[in-house]
Amino acid sequence: MMLLRSLRLLSLYSLLCFCGGVGHCVETMTRADLSALIVPPYALGERVNEKGVWTLLNSGGAPAGYAFETEPLAPLPGFSGAPINVLVLLDLNGMFIDARLIAHNEPIFVSGLGQAPFHEIVSQYPGLSINSSLVVGTPYGAADGSSGLVYLDGVTKATASVRIAHESILAATLQVAREKMQGVAAGPPAFPNTDYEEELSWNDIVAQGLAGHLRVTNAEMQDAFAGTKWAKDDAEAQDFPKDIYLDFWIVDVGPKSIARAVFEQETLEELDHFLSISASDEPLLVIETARHGLVSENFVRNTAPDLIGLEQNGFPVALRDADLFVSLRKDVPDGVALVLRTDRRLGFDPASPWRVTVTASRSHGMFQPEIGTVALTLDHQTDGRFFKRAETIAPLAPWREAILNRKTDLIILLVFSIPMVIAFLVRQSWMANLATIIPVRLVFLTFLVVFLGWWGQGQLSIVTVIATLRTAVDGESFSYLLYDPFSLVIWAIAIFGFVLWGRGLFCGWFCPFGALQEISYYVARGLKLPEVKVSDRLDQRLKYLKYVLLASLLSVVFIWPAYTDRFAEIEPFKTAITVYFMREWYYVAYAGFWLLLGAVVFKGFCRYVCPLGAVMALGGLLRRRDWVARRAECGSPCQLCRVKCNYGAINQTGKIAYSECFQCLDCVKIYDSEKTCVPLILEARAPTRGKKPT
Repeated sequence: MMLLRSLRLLSLYSLLCFCGGVGHCVETMTRADLSALIVPPYALGERVNEKGVWTLLNSGGAPAGYAFETEPLAPLPGFSGAPINVLVLLDLNGMFIDARLIAHNEPIFVSGLGQAPFHEIVSQYPGLSINSSLVVGTPYGAADGSSGLVYLDGVTKATASVRIAHESILAATLQVAREKMQGVAAGPPAFPNTDYEEELSWNDIVAQGLAGHLRVTNAEMQDAFAGTKWAKDDAEAQDFPKDIYLDFWIVDVGPKSIARAVFEQETLEELDHFLSISASDEPLLVIETARHGLVSENFVRNTAPDLIGLEQNGFPVALRDADLFVSLRKDVPDGVALVLRTDRRLGFDPASPWRVTVTASRSHGMFQPEIGTVALTLDHQTDGRFFKRAETIAPLAPWREAILNRKTDLIILLVFSIPMVIAFLVRQSWMANLATIIPVRLVFLTFLVVFLGWWGQGQLSIVTVIATLRTAVDGESFSYLLYDPFSLVIWAIAIFGFVLWGRGLFCGWFCPFGALQEISYYVARGLKLPEVKVSDRLDQRLKYLKYVLLASLLSVVFIWPAYTDRFAEIEPFKTAITVYFMREWYYVAYAGFWLLLGAVVFKGFCRYVCPLGAVMALGGLLRRRDWVARRAECGSPCQLCRVKCNYGAINQTGKIAYSECFQCLDCVKIYDSEKTCVPLILEARAPTRGKKPT
């Protein structure tokens, strides 16, 4: 059952991504599909915003938490460039109830390690709290439990993918927690104002409260552990109670004026280089001059510090060593120093109050010692004069944002398509009679596959037709169609073509998979491979097959909707165009079969099987004119156009079957030619008939 649900989700997500295009306009799950994943005693409540956050109810109908997808809230690009989407259930105390991988396109899991390891990684979150410091990886050295970190097992060969998934989960979860569980609106965080200049010294920084300072004596540590089994486990604290146990400083060195006051030139240059690469990171300098130290002996550079934590508004903020060489100015306290970094995109606001937690630990016993910890906290805030905030701009309507995201592609598409449509309207004969029509068409077909298909992802599909039909039946909004303006323009061209030419404009000139088939046909001719001519009788029977398949697919939509996406795989478009043949071998073999068949049977899939072609043929009923001219002699006695038509779209009477015409213009070329059109040849010879040679 769980596997079926996962397959259903993956299929649904593929459908939504296709309808939404590759511009990453995210379409969230419907109530029905999301409800299917909520396990009792929980149930899905009401939707609370447009980013797919829902309330979660307990068995008594009372609010129990929230359910949401990570992609709409935190669309961080994965290793493949596409976001990783996870369904998260969070209770009102900030505990993960469930986390389930919905969809991703990480190559190492898609075609390498398989899906199972990725699902296992995500399954580690239930039972954990967002108030814990969650880290991907394993503790280095002996795990003594003193760090306060919660480790999640990763995958050695997929570190980047796992970390991105982890950051996506944390970013989305903390956003929901801030906005819904605490009532704190998550506005844009402040960032260092690079235009602000101020001469500062270390003394100025201390006097103005720009450096946070936490000083703890041995006696205070004794008091903290008093009454516990660890009270006598620090001999130095007992013998020298007045000595300093922790002398901790923290400074936000994101603002240049502050950084110049604490760092030597060499470190300043290294910090500038780091920030030029990681512009969204906020660097924090930490110094410790006493015996506590900053990290444990198991710490490894460029990982999360194991003794220092950061939180803001009651929620943890991820910290990581920036791995910078630290050289301090002479007036700065001399001790162990590190530069840590945190990502402002994940919710940290450097101009708002935040709290640093330093973990102090003691061990009791010789063998398998018991670890006791005390959290030492320091509240700090850097003055707002060093920062500025991005102006809050009202988001554009999704359709406008989608158009802007694909502005260049749309311009190229229109520049390419408008002249061609006009040429079909007013210069059809000129196009048909080009001396280089085949080479020109091959170049055009190649451009069609590469730009419209692989680059633009403008391959229309029966999936869109099905989704639109379901939307109409369910009375839902069609706004999702606007999220992919590139495909929408192609649909507009196809519908416009229905009125003037029938199915020919799209099927013959705008379908990337159809172009790929035609290219394979011409390549086969160049290689002198045999061509298979289907008999007229069999050809006419096979052409009905696509209508049967279309009717079957539409029946599945209403009778077995859960299997719709599986049946839609009868189209090889997703394999050959959408994912560039990067799928399981059987999908690739299926798509390859139709391309190989198309090499010997001209566009066999388009003519006999394609359910979208059936829709296009039915749409051709809107055609208001017969755009291919005919003569009285066409069909009786002349059969040349019918014999030459690779699509079998001309019957014996000479009439054009526009539902099967792909607008290749071969018959137009014959009709206009005085050298090939039999009636024109006979007409030219007529004046000389009956005359005796002299």
